Amino acid sequence: MPRALTIEDDTVTAGEIVAELTRRGLAVDWTANGRDGYERARDGDYDVITLDRMLPELDGLSVVTRLREGGVQTPVLMISALSDVDERVRGLRAGGDDYLTKPFSPDEMAARVEVLLRRHGGGPRETALRVADLELDLIARVARRGGVELELLPTEFRLLEFLVRQSGQILTRTMIFEAVWGYHFDPGTNVIEVHIGRLRRKIDTPGSVALIRTVRGSGYLLEAH
Repeated sequence: MPRALTIEDDTVTAGEIVAELTRRGLAVDWTANGRDGYERARDGDYDVITLDRMLPELDGLSVVTRLREGGVQTPVLMISALSDVDERVRGLRAGGDDYLTKPFSPDEMAARVEVLLRRHGGGPRETALRVADLELDLIARVARRGGVELELLPTEFRLLEFLVRQSGQILTRTMIFEAVWGYHFDPGTNVIEVHIGRLRRKIDTPGSVALIRTVRGSGYLLEAH
């Protein structure tokens, strides 16, 4: 599993980045401080870094400059609200591999990260996931069970993809909400229960072995039996 480090002081933006990259199968660490981010990036074995331009204690340009001067060649996606050409040039010349301006689409951010991973030897892109007789085609965005295609809405597919990627692990409602919907969890909503119910009706049909299980007081679990 590729490892990513997100250095971002805005908690909402950081949450969106972490949730999207986690959903794409990366293990993500996060820090809100430039100096701590530099030390983690220097000492950690990361495959990719997302780096905010404006950070407390040590700004993004200084972080990437120090990393390159120290011989750390981990690919860096710089993210900034500063969108003029001069700022982008400064970020790239300092050692950034790509530059993304705020506000941004989580899909575009993740796509840029995937390009950096492929470009720097992060391995081939995963194209399919499987648990028991359930298979997800990540390119066509199609799910099948027992060879039969399932009619899933886009959000249902994202939810199922997250459950499958984390198969065998108990997932709390907060983890699911932030990974699939990408914003802070509202404990008063029943959106997760509604979508889990829909997935069960489509996946765990009568006569089949149930894959999705409710763990009382904890969350949900998808696993092969």
